[in-house]
Amino acid sequence: MTNPEVRLRAFQAENNIYTKGPLSLVIQFTRLVRKRTFPLNPDDFQTSSKGQVAGLGGGNLKKILKEHGITQQLSAEGGRTSRGSMGLMIKYVDLLNEWNTEETVDFAVVEDFWAEQVREYFRNQPFILTADTSKTIGANLDELFEQARKRQRQNPGTQYLGTVLQHLVAAKLCLIMPDNSFEIHGASVADGPTDRNGDFVINNTIIHCTTMPGALLIEKCRANLRSGAHPVIITIFDRVHTALNLAEDAGLAGRVEVWDVQQFLSANVYEHSLFDETKRNSTLSDIISRYNDIVLNTETDPSLRIEFEAK
Repeated sequence: MTNPEVRLRAFQAENNIYTKGPLSLVIQFTRLVRKRTFPLNPDDFQTSSKGQVAGLGGGNLKKILKEHGITQQLSAEGGRTSRGSMGLMIKYVDLLNEWNTEETVDFAVVEDFWAEQVREYFRNQPFILTADTSKTIGANLDELFEQARKRQRQNPGTQYLGTVLQHLVAAKLCLIMPDNSFEIHGASVADGPTDRNGDFVINNTIIHCTTMPGALLIEKCRANLRSGAHPVIITIFDRVHTALNLAEDAGLAGRVEVWDVQQFLSANVYEHSLFDETKRNSTLSDIISRYNDIVLNTETDPSLRIEFEAK
């Protein structure tokens, strides 16, 4: 008796079922045949024109995924028109028929497996930064950060927003600082184990990146000041006042710089493009390219990458 996951992973790898078309097909087809009598006949699942797999559609797919708590749209067509769908369906029928000769196929387990592969597909998609020149750079960045927030909500326990913020700051610093003038670490690496006083130590300035300023961060800033360094907090726009109020409550008013990341990045883009609107996207693209290099070198999660789309 083969473990269902082992069997399904082997079939997935053999047929490259990692993209939206094939995933759309197998999860719908699993639901379609779960009450059918074996052996299955692939001819029963072809449209009259023999050109498409019958029973597939965007609405049906959306309904099935919603039952598994997945609200993103995988495919508007539901895999119906994807190239290779017919061949994959026939191979899947062969797999299920062979499996059924050995033991009863538990379609609930099979469908759960494919639903998890759909989640994995979404987890591995890069973020998109749409450089829409009809909007401010800050507005473009807000849309990017909202994608990170949404993915974070869908994957409890993850810190996508904080990681994106930290590495974007690192990318901008790389543009203005000489090579190897500061260290870059993975976002999950705590300051303590690496003997760091903050996320970035540049000369006598300590930069702290955070999406949620708190008392512990303010105490780090106090320690920075005691050592003669200058602390800077870079956070998201709606947390700037939180950080300023915490610093004031701790008696550090006027001693800790607090910047919002949108302005920190957009000011750099305007400066490097010499306020030439036609060069804006080129400069922004350079930051994203450096960001992706940093992710590649410091993180293990490829979904942290950002795809740059000029508009």
